[in-house]
Amino acid sequence: MKKIELIFGIIIALGMTAWFPCRVSAFHDGGVAYCDGCHTMHNSSGGAVMNARSGQGSQTIGTANGYLLQGSDQSSTCLKCHSGSTAGSYKIATYPVPGAGSPPLQLTPGGDFAWLQKSYSWTTSYGASGSSPGERHGHNIVAADFGFVADATLTAAPGGSYPAASLSCVSCHDPHGKYRINSNPATSFATSGKPIAGSGSYGDLPTASEAVGVYRLLGGKLYQPKSVNYAFTYDPPVAVAPSTYNRAEDTTDTRVVYGKGTTEWCANCHELFHSNLGSGLVHPAGVSVYSTIASNYNMYVKTGSTGGVKGTAYTSMVPFQVDNTNDISTLSGKTSSTAGMETNDRVTCLTCHRAHASGWDSMTRWNNKAEFLTIAGEYPGTDATDPEGAYGQYHGGKTKAEVAKTFYDRPAGKYASYQRSLCNKCHIKD
Repeated sequence: MKKIELIFGIIIALGMTAWFPCRVSAFHDGGVAYCDGCHTMHNSSGGAVMNARSGQGSQTIGTANGYLLQGSDQSSTCLKCHSGSTAGSYKIATYPVPGAGSPPLQLTPGGDFAWLQKSYSWTTSYGASGSSPGERHGHNIVAADFGFVADATLTAAPGGSYPAASLSCVSCHDPHGKYRINSNPATSFATSGKPIAGSGSYGDLPTASEAVGVYRLLGGKLYQPKSVNYAFTYDPPVAVAPSTYNRAEDTTDTRVVYGKGTTEWCANCHELFHSNLGSGLVHPAGVSVYSTIASNYNMYVKTGSTGGVKGTAYTSMVPFQVDNTNDISTLSGKTSSTAGMETNDRVTCLTCHRAHASGWDSMTRWNNKAEFLTIAGEYPGTDATDPEGAYGQYHGGKTKAEVAKTFYDRPAGKYASYQRSLCNKCHIKD
């Protein structure tokens, strides 16, 4: 490993919270990291007990967690590095979880797992009560050292059979990063062969002698963690993210360019949502959009405004898959593009949902249970000055700051003064 990569890798492994403007991927570097970054043989480091988080304090040197992990479980081990109290490029959970009224900080495309520990209740303008338990906000990973527990309501994946009690970071991400891309276009996702020389998340290309890892170290066909008897059917998607992706989108969007396999990969656990495609029972995904939908997407700016043009139509609040391409170079060239939809592009699961968690039920990108997303030109909230903006049916128990964070800090003025659902980006029914 190159010297600078080694330095960054050590920083990440130690869980330090300094933020670097460059891409920090050296710890995994597209494949398996150094073993001591996640495992400990005897629960010791430098003669001291490995101290991850609460729940390990009673352990002593000479003992170890399951699978010799540094945390008490798989997700706790991941969150030793991938969580923190400040924003950071590789962090996917704010920890400690912010108190009532304060939003989680991480703004990665997948969302912030801290929303899972924030529950809300409210009263509507017509006297009805509403609630949104934290467990409804995303994938309920089990991470005991950080207070994340299994979904108590859904015992298996919606539309599938993956057991909720076994859900962890490694349910989706292969911690050893064995899946690799050997060629471009990406036609092979082998678990052996050419050595992995770099990340597969940022547009790096394989060479004649070296492979790159798959997007976000996702598990591929036949992937099965040691802790659960469940094997995947589909390979990972081909996708490219910009190097700076954990940031506010108040001025520009963060565009992850999703390619072939984006929807299909979700079917590894949610298969029934995909087997009913075309039946009218589920929203179409993974198929080319109608020309009318593409035209709608490109015209729609906000409620009451349909004078948009394709060249500036893209919004990461409603992303889509580019064609069905597996060409990394093609995808890489679009991470800074603002262009909207073509008729051969595809709606995906991620068009409406975030992959990790969001502030709304079913980890949707916006509040699908409200008539309006903005009120009198501002986001609604428990602390809204406009009386209507303080109605519970609009803010779902959140403060204005929390609602704004679910929009990744976009100014409310980017939308209509009374903006309706972003389903209208494709359907224009407002």
